[in-house]
Amino acid sequence: MTDPHELHVVNPATEETLATVPAASAADVDTAVARATGAQRAWAALAPADRARLLRRFADTVDAHVEELARLEVREAGHTLGNARWEAGNARDLLLYAAGGAERLLGSQIPVPGGWNVTFREPLGVVGVIAPWNFPMPIAAWGSFPALAAGNAVVLKPAETTPLTALRLAELALDAGLPEHLFQVLPGYGHTAGRALVDHPDIAKIVFTGSTRTGHEVMERCARQAKPVTLELGGKSPNVVFADADLKTALDPFSFLDNAGQDCCARTRVLVQREVYDEARAFLADALAAVVVGDPADERTQMGPLISRAQLDRVRSYVPDHAPALRGTAPDGPGYWFPPTVLTDAAPDSPAAREEIFGPVAVLLPFTDEQDAIRLANDTPYGLSGSIWTRDLGRALRVCGAVRAGNLSVNSHSSVRYWTPFGGFKQSGLGRELGPDALNAFTETKNVFLSTEGPAL
Repeated sequence: MTDPHELHVVNPATEETLATVPAASAADVDTAVARATGAQRAWAALAPADRARLLRRFADTVDAHVEELARLEVREAGHTLGNARWEAGNARDLLLYAAGGAERLLGSQIPVPGGWNVTFREPLGVVGVIAPWNFPMPIAAWGSFPALAAGNAVVLKPAETTPLTALRLAELALDAGLPEHLFQVLPGYGHTAGRALVDHPDIAKIVFTGSTRTGHEVMERCARQAKPVTLELGGKSPNVVFADADLKTALDPFSFLDNAGQDCCARTRVLVQREVYDEARAFLADALAAVVVGDPADERTQMGPLISRAQLDRVRSYVPDHAPALRGTAPDGPGYWFPPTVLTDAAPDSPAAREEIFGPVAVLLPFTDEQDAIRLANDTPYGLSGSIWTRDLGRALRVCGAVRAGNLSVNSHSSVRYWTPFGGFKQSGLGRELGPDALNAFTETKNVFLSTEGPAL
């Protein structure tokens, strides 16, 4: 039975308990928000250059601990060492990028009759960030660091299974000189700490990344207070491969196997033009067989385990033992292992082709022409990301214009860059993170009119 007062952090590669962490209660949330409110007022009163200087110092501190953070992520989340190093580096780089924005929160002067009109960007107050377990460090950073740069305080609730790197980041923030209580991490369960954070009247905004179903609940609860939200939810991204594409690059299996497929942007619907379908199938069979699945701390490993027993059971439910499929291999014994898999006979309207599996499983589907490819690409409730592979620039532009997704790549599988906005259409979420306007999402616009026709000032 789950202890409501503790979180047990388990290494998904070994099933061994790494740590036991106190689980925050609703009362703990109240205390944290009260402390954050005081810290935020002092932080917002600092000159923007001073906030930026402290955030750059925080980035330098993270940089000095990248390897430590990466290896902690390997143990608590099962990520490969290379992936974990990228994640720690992404948190560092976003801090530097956000720090630059602290001095560039610009308002505007708007021409009006009878006076001067100017706008100001003011911080919201205390921001609540609820981060997921699939990319614990970067996604926590996406919500937290631009909010801090804009003059807010942050209370971060990491996922129950992956609180350790978030806790360490909070320690490093203090080491770097950020004010006490400005960036607090409260590990806890969603139905207690998470709900208390969402419902708290002094939380000015919620940033949530997770399932679409939970995102709906978060939005409903925030609506009762007219509280703004940013939601990054599920995905079922297409990889549209036309016959003129370079198949070897377009069909890179790590477009859906990265992080064992536990990625909202994973290209898990592989749509291949019928003329090259057989060639694509043969290529994927060989590619899956070559994937090295194993100990994520080993530099040679290309794919690690799933996060938990529950997630393993979920993934298995989509792949019957005798389903026609291309399969790689995975270790036996302790750990939450599932082999790289491509289903080759799934109907376009089947659960495996339309629902987010969140594991190393893709479906291979043929299409006939450009319009058929667009139809299949859009045949999902989600619209987060996707790739289009073709040498025809006109075709690429037409397909990008027609596919309903927030982040598309032509002849690339890239979805996330901290310089550019990230977010989804349809059931994949609401709002945008990252990019040049990231800080604006954590501010209110104040409009001030100065009359030149009234009494002299």
